[in-house]
Amino acid sequence: MDNAIYATLTRQSGLMAEMRVVANNIANANTTGFRREGVIFAEHLSALDRHGDTLSMAHARGRMIDLGQGVLTQTNGNYDLAIEGDGFFLVETPEGNRLTRAGAFLPSAEGELMTAEGFRLLDEGMAPIIVPAGASGVAVGADGTLSANGVAFGKIGVFTAPEEAQLTHQGGTSFTIDGQPEPVDDVRIRQGFLEESNVDSVFEITRMIEVQRAYELGQSFLDREDQRIRSAIAGMSR
Repeated sequence: MDNAIYATLTRQSGLMAEMRVVANNIANANTTGFRREGVIFAEHLSALDRHGDTLSMAHARGRMIDLGQGVLTQTNGNYDLAIEGDGFFLVETPEGNRLTRAGAFLPSAEGELMTAEGFRLLDEGMAPIIVPAGASGVAVGADGTLSANGVAFGKIGVFTAPEEAQLTHQGGTSFTIDGQPEPVDDVRIRQGFLEESNVDSVFEITRMIEVQRAYELGQSFLDREDQRIRSAIAGMSR
């Protein structure tokens, strides 16, 4: 196959990957605590011969996660929590602990604070948080301290990924890291608020149009290359 076709195909594959990411961002524009993603394009050089000639191809397997702050919306829900600044809540799932910015929690029948999916919210010591039976007027301080009737009974853990750790999106609003999460020193939690998605719908739609046009141009080039090869073969077979 012609080198130009190889190079274009790798670019088309990368554009398809970016289109899927952009579409997912748009679909989650109203998902509480969602973090938009982007595709990282890089250049991959493949050796053609012993003389040092190379073929440049696109490489688009890397993902970028935008950790920018989303808008905080007041809900007045007693267990609706939002983090101002850096950090994540830590929740326990069957596949292991996960980081999330989605702060809509509810107490279970046993008093454990849980997400809508049934994942337990963890405290600063990575243990489940349990609201005492009969507790009323549960308050959450800016530092994450939980209290009922003026008596503290726990502290919500707020964690971040180590500086060199890789943050990986696991679907929805949860993330994993290749290492142990580190506690955040300057914690700022707001009770009765939820953080909205940080997706800018107008930007994402604009980006989708740009990616679609770029893909169509690549497809047009491939069609012309296919026609050129067919014409060359037809000419040589006469």
